[in-house]
Amino acid sequence: MPHCCQNCGGIFDYTSHFIYDAASIEPGLPGIWRYRQTFGFSQDLELLSLGEGDTPLIWGPAFGRQVAFKCEFLNPTGSFKDRGSATLVAFLRSRRVTVAVEDSSGNAGASFAAYAAKAGIQARVFVPDSTSGPKREQIEMYGADLVAVPGPRSTATDALLRVLNAPGNEAAYASHAYLPFNLAGYATLAYELVAQLGCAPGCVLLPTGQGGLLLGVSRGFQALTSAGVISHIPSIFGIQARACAPLWALVTYGAAGLGWVTEAPTLAEGIRVRIPVRGDAVLEAVAASGGDFLAVDEDEILPGRDALARLGLYVEPTSAVVWSALAQISQHLPEPVVVVLTGSGFKYVDSR
Repeated sequence: MPHCCQNCGGIFDYTSHFIYDAASIEPGLPGIWRYRQTFGFSQDLELLSLGEGDTPLIWGPAFGRQVAFKCEFLNPTGSFKDRGSATLVAFLRSRRVTVAVEDSSGNAGASFAAYAAKAGIQARVFVPDSTSGPKREQIEMYGADLVAVPGPRSTATDALLRVLNAPGNEAAYASHAYLPFNLAGYATLAYELVAQLGCAPGCVLLPTGQGGLLLGVSRGFQALTSAGVISHIPSIFGIQARACAPLWALVTYGAAGLGWVTEAPTLAEGIRVRIPVRGDAVLEAVAASGGDFLAVDEDEILPGRDALARLGLYVEPTSAVVWSALAQISQHLPEPVVVVLTGSGFKYVDSR
């Protein structure tokens, strides 16, 4: 199964918007699957679930105001990736894929390994050798073959592509960046937020690397707007670590800003992506929402993690970039303010 167009190398995407119809929601199905009518899949697709979705929305104080924290770190494998893995791996299984490979900074690989195990798919996951130990152990515990590649995040992708293009390879590339099927799963976060709040958020802040979650959430809000459930798409803010912040650099400084963007080491390993595969679509989604991109300095990440922990919200450094971003713009954000916490603190070992 190809992961991109074999003629031009372009990426695949949906040809139409997600369609939300309140009457089609199936409350008897688990988690995200109650919204399966919005996924664009065949109705006879076999459901694949480990209990993803239905994550809590917890209110807490931040910089003089009340903020709603969407606790995606409470998904089955400890990150938001489970929403996308459930739909992506279900699709792969429907195409009779039995062997698949993935590259990841950690969370996507762990999530893919878990859902592949559930689906009976043999998995191989390529990660940078700097990936946090708990994530690497998690991948192996699910039975996947772990390949740790020296160098930054991009070297793991390069190593995977060499294997994928080798003669005799029979594995499918279960890419959470190239394939679009995880976006339908991510869109369910938007549906849940509106159901939990009883209205549209004024704004949503979330960590952004490849930007798949941001794009999926944007499309979810778009579907809700088209259905007349909400009147507008909330302002969406993508948060990046300044050590590797291509989207922020492009928006802030124009094309010239990309000249100094590097894949520098960062505690926020989950968003260390120098060239987002769907970068243009992510940029367009943020611009259309009236949002923006923000960058967070390295020395602000762990203090943000600690501040969130003191609210009872234990997240990994990648998730913690949102705290510093809140400090930068909290007084100017429309209510209700929603902050997405993407990964569990149990996935990171602090060496301090």
